[in-house]
Amino acid sequence: MTNKIPTISESEWEVLKVLWEKAPQTANDIISSLQAQTNWKPKTVRTLLDRLTKKEVVGVHKNQRVYTFYPFYSQDECQRAKTDSFVKRFYDGTLKSMLVQFIQDEDLSEEDIKELRSILDKKQDKK
Repeated sequence: MTNKIPTISESEWEVLKVLWEKAPQTANDIISSLQAQTNWKPKTVRTLLDRLTKKEVVGVHKNQRVYTFYPFYSQDECQRAKTDSFVKRFYDGTLKSMLVQFIQDEDLSEEDIKELRSILDKKQDKK
């Protein structure tokens, strides 16, 4: 989808992760998956599904007796939107500043450095 992805809370993100693994799913399926990972009550999960539906991040198949939910956006699309928002908020939209800070602050193995170099080389070759 090319629409701007709405802001997704951490709790909503957990619901989406369940749907990205397998969709469509019923509310009860989603509740069961999340109860294995969280201590959320079914009402909490239903509230999160309702929020995601109102934000138009999740769709609902209503043509069956039991409603099933599915994501409108892929995990990749949501991760990109979250990354863009993060970079804009904390690094004034400058990806380079963020990368420099992470590279300087993290202990990178030789393998990590080679992989990063390879990614940058491929990016440069595309230009």
